Amino acid sequence: MSTPTTATTFDVATFGEAMMMLVADRPGPMELAETFHKRTAGAETNAAIGLARLGLKVGWASRLGADAMARYLLASMQAEGIDCSKVVCDPTQRTGFLFKGQVTDGSDPPVEYHRKGSAASLMGPADVDEVWLRSARHLHATGVFAAISDTSLQAARKTMEVMRAAGRSISFDPNLRPSLWATPEHMRTSINALAALADWVLPGIEEGRLLTGEQTPEAIAAFYRRQGASLVVIKLGAEGAYYDSSTEGSGYVAGFPVAKVIDTVGAGDGFAAGLVSALLEGKTVPEAVRRGAWIGARAVQVLGDTEGLPTRAQLDEAGL
Repeated sequence: MSTPTTATTFDVATFGEAMMMLVADRPGPMELAETFHKRTAGAETNAAIGLARLGLKVGWASRLGADAMARYLLASMQAEGIDCSKVVCDPTQRTGFLFKGQVTDGSDPPVEYHRKGSAASLMGPADVDEVWLRSARHLHATGVFAAISDTSLQAARKTMEVMRAAGRSISFDPNLRPSLWATPEHMRTSINALAALADWVLPGIEEGRLLTGEQTPEAIAAFYRRQGASLVVIKLGAEGAYYDSSTEGSGYVAGFPVAKVIDTVGAGDGFAAGLVSALLEGKTVPEAVRRGAWIGARAVQVLGDTEGLPTRAQLDEAGL
């Protein structure tokens, strides 16, 4: 039974690391690139930008250094209309950054992270402002923030426990980063424990196989439904997605055709923004999955993580 809490003042809260991303200007080995273009990166901030562009009130909590990269990231988020009042800039800590290469064959681009010991990775449960968090209708969480350190895993768990106790809805995208976890087993155990706290669980098909040992979308969805999720959506890339809902049954939603895949990074975050926004607006599950698939298809056709995320006007124009 959820406990009565304060009224909500904004739509979606996210916690997670934002990084400055430097994208190579050409395909091939990154060391041969002459020019890199500056972008924002981060699973939670990608989703936050996607939600904000669709007109939702979004708040993002994090820690950054007090450097030029931090100022760039904050300015970028604020320009999207995201509430950054719970982002702490600490002059004794560092902002994470990464390099991303280009590919021409539709595969995942090479990425090199420089995030170990970053300000966000030093966050712990004490950094969770419970009053602020409970003033959101919904929490969108991912497995990336949980993966960056032992203390961030504790913080991620606390955000979900606070919102669950408050009776708020929670979405969780496993967003696996195996290189950030000590062992595959620790990753599986930790991510599945977080998924058990969520209402809506959104794994990709390969992530679901790795996490559950099951092979089919139906069996993976059943695993998370047994854990307590009311909705599981398995992302199937170009094929679309499979959903299993406690109230609307199960089924497949076709993907949207993509002429050329430019960059796969950020597609899942775009999918999450589409799905979550639609569900918070009271759309049906198939409608929400369709919106997610459409935004995911847009996202893979551009170079950065967020350039493909549509505005509300573009969404309306597409009839979604």
